Amino acid sequence: MTKKKNFVTCDGNYAAAHIAYMFSEVAAIYPITPSSTMAEYVDEWAAFGRKNIFGETVRVTEMQSEAGAAGALHGSLQSGALTTTYTASQGLLLMIPNMYKISGELLPAVFHVSARSLAAQALSIFGDHSDIYSTRQTGFAMLATGSVQEILDIAGVAHLAAIKSRVPFLHFFDGFRTSHEIQKAEIPSNEDMAAMLDWDALQAFRDRALSPEHPVTRGTAQNPDIYFQSREAANSYYDVLPDIVEDYMQQITKLTGREYHPFTYYGAPDAENVLIAMGSITDTIKEVIDYLNAKGEKSDSYLFTFTDHFLQNISSG
Repeated sequence: MTKKKNFVTCDGNYAAAHIAYMFSEVAAIYPITPSSTMAEYVDEWAAFGRKNIFGETVRVTEMQSEAGAAGALHGSLQSGALTTTYTASQGLLLMIPNMYKISGELLPAVFHVSARSLAAQALSIFGDHSDIYSTRQTGFAMLATGSVQEILDIAGVAHLAAIKSRVPFLHFFDGFRTSHEIQKAEIPSNEDMAAMLDWDALQAFRDRALSPEHPVTRGTAQNPDIYFQSREAANSYYDVLPDIVEDYMQQITKLTGREYHPFTYYGAPDAENVLIAMGSITDTIKEVIDYLNAKGEKSDSYLFTFTDHFLQNISSG
């Protein structure tokens, strides 16, 4: 019997909040344009008792600033609770100190970011990627989505891969261009996403939680010989991450029929002009490629949905 598909008309922030709610036990929030409605949706759903994939209602805590939200998220993760936050622009920058700690401690956080310009000579609420690029050095893996449907399909990969790999994720999409764009999209169910979860990895995360029943030492000071050995040891978790992401994207592809990969090629096999892009522009690029190819030109693009150290490797040759 063919499984009935569920559709919803929503914007990108709703889509991200829907997925985040599934995988979150705690949400530490603070509003900032254009991400605020993600937290508002989660807060509303929690107030009315909506259940996540664990059959629990998400505990929502609004702090006094984005820095406070990041600190609360960090502490919640240390206690063994899956925790999420939502932010943009300077709000994301205020979270950077805790992002270093979260990635260094290999905690499966997921940040959902509606990317927005950083305030410089003036405040600007319009979308670019200057905020998320300012966090690339923190150790978070970065997952980009380019449409409401992609958010519903791929945002869950950030949560699933973070739990399985222990590497925290920053899932981002374009502020306003995607966060407030309304589309009719297919929406996954709690059961669909729960079936993909690595429950053993989740239990291992819970077993590492701070507890007086099994005390451990954390937050030490280390001399450089030990410090850099520890930093180097973390690379093994990142080395396997692309394969973990690809595996989950293949599971999403089987579920939805829409093809996803960390890097997607689109266009002529013998292209002479190449675009490399990620975000909401990718849908527009596909239309342009189809138009040019129909005129006999050879164009293509690499559409990036997953970034981390890959872009650094590309830029360095």
